[in-house]
Amino acid sequence: MITVVVVNWNRRDLLRACLISLRQQEGVPFEVIVVDNGSADGSAEMAEREFGFRVIRNTENRGFCAANNQGIRAAGGEFIGLLNNDAEAEPGWLQALWQACRKAPDVGMAASKILVWENPRVIDKAGHLIFPDGQNRGRGSGAFDRGQYDREEEVLWPDGCATLYRKEMLDQIGGFDEDFFAYGDDAELGLRARIAGWRCIYTPAAVVRHHRGSTLGKDSMRRLELIERNRLLLAVKLFPASLLCLNPLFFVTRLAAGFVLGQRGAGDTAHFPGWSGKCKMAWALWRGHLKGLWLAPHMWRKRSEVQRFRRLDPRAVRQLILSYRLRLRDVV
Repeated sequence: MITVVVVNWNRRDLLRACLISLRQQEGVPFEVIVVDNGSADGSAEMAEREFGFRVIRNTENRGFCAANNQGIRAAGGEFIGLLNNDAEAEPGWLQALWQACRKAPDVGMAASKILVWENPRVIDKAGHLIFPDGQNRGRGSGAFDRGQYDREEEVLWPDGCATLYRKEMLDQIGGFDEDFFAYGDDAELGLRARIAGWRCIYTPAAVVRHHRGSTLGKDSMRRLELIERNRLLLAVKLFPASLLCLNPLFFVTRLAAGFVLGQRGAGDTAHFPGWSGKCKMAWALWRGHLKGLWLAPHMWRKRSEVQRFRRLDPRAVRQLILSYRLRLRDVV
């Protein structure tokens, strides 16, 4: 059986559409657990009253990581599915992920083909790639869907928006790192699983439509801060020393490229128009960087925890990261 965990915070209408799409899944037995992070809009009541799904209620927003861990601990399935409350799964999504995860005993993760809800001709994510400074992004993000990702294949790791994990894997390596709170948490879990020797299969038959950036908004300073903080924490915790030493160089290169694109009104900086917007963006990145450095000693101590289940040596991890490297143009 599969347990699907849906984390929610004040998105009643989006949550309703998400749960309707889950109710339409067929071909595999599953249960649904909604973990509500202290919503004040009646989301939890709606999930119980209209769908009869199990709801775990928190009195405050505990973040994506802690809430998912609650759902994982309460799960009765041998596979754990995650679906964002701002995503809607096509019929057959869950069955396709389940079949992908069962390809081989070392497949611990399955990745979905995630499309942009507002324009399903555009790809949101088809698995993940990573830049050598720790910044990661969905494979094919923003590209028109021309069938270029219609082949089932191994990818680096899945996006936490819509994925399936083998419970055996999570029992071995642990769940989400709650120090991350939100953003980049699926990357940390995915890379940790790869270091433990687990693989990820992407299947184009598992299709999801996603409202991008609906939690905090794509122009949210808090979102930028968390993304920057967490990409640094990811590198400190899991990167091999040979790659970690080069982190500042890759980071500066990425910022410089982003600045150049921003002058042309392109790239991620286009979401922050004018010098005022650029200054706010820079301040958010600086705050995230400082907070990442503050937590770095704590994250460094966590490196020792990974040793108990490590299967890939540092050289193999470096090769894995560079093999699935984001191009500079794509990361900015």
